[in-house]
Amino acid sequence: MKKIKIAVLCSGGGTNFQAILNAQEAGLIPHGEVGLLVSDSQTAYALERARRNGVKTAVADKKIFTDRKAREQEILRLLGEYGAQLIVLAGFMTVLSAEFVKAYENAMINVHPALIPSFCGEGMYGLHVHEAVLARGVKVTGATVHYVTKVCDGGPIIAQRAVEVKEGDTPEILQKRVMREAEWVILPEAVEQVCKKLSEGMNE
Repeated sequence: MKKIKIAVLCSGGGTNFQAILNAQEAGLIPHGEVGLLVSDSQTAYALERARRNGVKTAVADKKIFTDRKAREQEILRLLGEYGAQLIVLAGFMTVLSAEFVKAYENAMINVHPALIPSFCGEGMYGLHVHEAVLARGVKVTGATVHYVTKVCDGGPIIAQRAVEVKEGDTPEILQKRVMREAEWVILPEAVEQVCKKLSEGMNE
């Protein structure tokens, strides 16, 4: 069986990327294989994680490619060179253009640290999400993996998992719990689910 070639886009520490690598190592992603990590930051710790795990790295640095369109073209070039069949956004801090999304329609997924349609859309990323959750006083939050479309956080939902908001939570504490209990669980599962679907589509 030919495995789906997965490329991960990441801007920071890469904990979700690590969760995918761990699942792959454990044999939980039989239909896919991560072979490329692309970051838009030269200092992203995710690059170190990739090197340690023998995954090829590439950088389209925001400081060099200051124009978003030029940066997107460089990323598309890198993905094309690798032959990526599934793109996973794992803490990628740039909202991608409709043109970019169209190039990988139904083959690009994202993990969001809330239960979409709550606390999502423009400006809702990272700690901002958890700050908003606590400010609203909701008792349950979580994470969502969804297909990427031209509507920010608006694509079809693949997986969700709920996480309890506890008394005394700070945004940082809540962020860690959502990662541990939801993101790191459902993202690898969703990656395998989509890889299987893409693989079956190719064999029809």
